[in-house]
Amino acid sequence: MDITIPHLSNCTHEDDRRLRLNGDEPVTVLVHGCKGSAGKFLALANVFAFHGQQTVCFSYNDRDRMMDSSAQLIDALKTLISRMNNKTVTVIGHSQGGLVARKAFIQGREEGSGWQTDARFRLVTISSPFAGVSASEHCGSQTLTNVTLGIIIPICQMISGDKWFEITSASDFIRNPGTLIQKVDEYTKIVTDERDSCRRRSGSGQCIEDDYVFSVVEQYYIKIDSDPLVDNVEVKAGHNEIVGDENSAPTKLLSILQDRGILATTPPNFRKQFAVVLKQLY
Repeated sequence: MDITIPHLSNCTHEDDRRLRLNGDEPVTVLVHGCKGSAGKFLALANVFAFHGQQTVCFSYNDRDRMMDSSAQLIDALKTLISRMNNKTVTVIGHSQGGLVARKAFIQGREEGSGWQTDARFRLVTISSPFAGVSASEHCGSQTLTNVTLGIIIPICQMISGDKWFEITSASDFIRNPGTLIQKVDEYTKIVTDERDSCRRRSGSGQCIEDDYVFSVVEQYYIKIDSDPLVDNVEVKAGHNEIVGDENSAPTKLLSILQDRGILATTPPNFRKQFAVVLKQLY
């Protein structure tokens, strides 16, 4: 079937937002992070397609309030589910996209009322700073706000957008993460140890740009990790490396997803072909 849903698209850089889906099969929704886009996950979407699984991408303005972005995700998922016979949806969010994705599934949200009774979700977050972004802590400091006579607020807003306060540990967004709705059956939380990672190397092999964005301290958060549903998986990987980039395939992520049945296992007789496909995609 061909459908159009606000904020959902095929995972490409193109403007065509018509979704071509099999309503009888489950679907995976990919949520990009800060400075990302639907096209960021084109290769990953093709990996899922190779394994016979369909995906769509959720797009949002990463400078908006994350509560607003998560409300847009809720609306998009409700519409998607209403058009599907198979109402099993996996949502995978990277970095800020993980914050947006998890917040869409917390109890007590007005936007979240009225989920179809047979809707079921699996949630995966990757490299997400649930404890707040350390580099933005000054934006949440009341003392610094007073000392600068409030000048720091427009500076923080200029740098981070309307979400400027939400990403600090002083915000209600971080301090009160909420409890997941009962329709979430599984939650895989992937934490990346990004120390000594490298995003770009010189011709001689020297690292000229690291791939370190968030520490493990920023990604772990007791108010979330104490939930029995949470399956914390820590992996040594860079922030972009984990989801794949122009330099490397996301083999560590794919292994985790396959171990947990989120991505289908590659049949033995297709493994050589899949290796070739990965080289072509990445």
